[in-house]
Amino acid sequence: MDPSKGEGPATLPPAFLDPSYHPVFFFCSAGSAICPAALARTYSLAPLCCGSLSRERTLLIMFNWAKQQLANVAGTQEPIYGPTAIRSVAEEAAKTPFTELTRDGLKWTAQESTSVETQSFYIFAENGHVALAQVIYSNVAGIRTTCQFNCKVFYPDQSQPHLWCSTPLNNHEFSEDMTSFYADDCAVELSEDGTYYTIKSMNDERGIVNLKVTRSSPGFQAGSTGKTLYGTDLENPWGSMRHAFWPRCVSEGTITTKEGPIDFKGRSLFIHALQGMKPHHAASRWNFVDFQGPNYSAIMMEFTSTPSYGSTLVNVGGIAKDGEIIIGGAANTATHLQVKNDSENDWPEPSHVKYAWSGTDKDGKAVEVLAEGPLGDRVDRVDVMAEVPGFVKTIVAAAAGTKPYIYQYHPKLSLKLKIGDQEIVEEGTIFTEATFIS
Repeated sequence: MDPSKGEGPATLPPAFLDPSYHPVFFFCSAGSAICPAALARTYSLAPLCCGSLSRERTLLIMFNWAKQQLANVAGTQEPIYGPTAIRSVAEEAAKTPFTELTRDGLKWTAQESTSVETQSFYIFAENGHVALAQVIYSNVAGIRTTCQFNCKVFYPDQSQPHLWCSTPLNNHEFSEDMTSFYADDCAVELSEDGTYYTIKSMNDERGIVNLKVTRSSPGFQAGSTGKTLYGTDLENPWGSMRHAFWPRCVSEGTITTKEGPIDFKGRSLFIHALQGMKPHHAASRWNFVDFQGPNYSAIMMEFTSTPSYGSTLVNVGGIAKDGEIIIGGAANTATHLQVKNDSENDWPEPSHVKYAWSGTDKDGKAVEVLAEGPLGDRVDRVDVMAEVPGFVKTIVAAAAGTKPYIYQYHPKLSLKLKIGDQEIVEEGTIFTEATFIS
């Protein structure tokens, strides 16, 4: 398909192919990507020769035409394939709960088809700050590739509004072995020995990032490949979802804001995520948990597929301590015990949660881990569509049924572990997200 020759399912506006054009991206859950601008820029409202048609009729034609173009390019209208068209990574994890990561498992895939790939670092500083540093690589229909760097800083006890910087990147490239990412004024590099990343960005003077994240436990992925597959022929899938984790890391370095540098010495989580398909087709809801304590770390990534794939629930995660993955796999649950309807959008915002992990450690001991309690006040609610033009927002909502919101929390919850006959209560820092897409 050569878009320059007018080929393809929809007419693309010139801005789509303009190298200076960059969309707006919103990402959450360390890879549960939502890209409204990628949907929006699929519209090309070609001139209509409406003659004597009324204004209302003209707008209706434009509206219906735009909906069809969105469906053609972004694929918002999808048949019901059912649960047989998805193979959860839980099937692999039933035989091989998890595998430790090698350097190959940290390579960027940089797919040439529609996909979103992220590397995300969640950092809990000893001084109480919480930060996200994230690189996003996005490909839309194999036609347009864009990259973005996101930085978010939450201040202790919400003493001041959080900092959010999201900057398009220019002239991206990868290292020869595809383990490091570079762009103008940005670099995310894996060390030669594969034990640490350096994250540097000077793309936004509001948040200049200079961090180092070193793993203190092995990395892992659920099952043998970490992948959930989508398609009617699962031997030749048309989509995939994968998450790879460094669940327990130490961090150092700074994020410099207009008030000066913030020290981010502390604990960290690293996640490499790939959605090898249209993000709004891959999942309709997400739960994400990151607990970091003095001795233990607990992480969880859960998504529910869209109804096209049977609303299938997939949950991957694990428990780690220094030098060891205690358990990992897909035998985890995230439960919203109490919810309250958000008056702005009617989503069931969680207020009381239960996160549970289970498995068997290397010595054959049963392991049960629980974090449960009230979430308290959210630290942020992200209206993903807020920056999309109103007309496009209406079309996307009508055509796709999407109204994505991300709810973020930073509560005080303890981690209760039972390893064999040993019971442990760990106090630490936790960050959670609940995302509703459609």
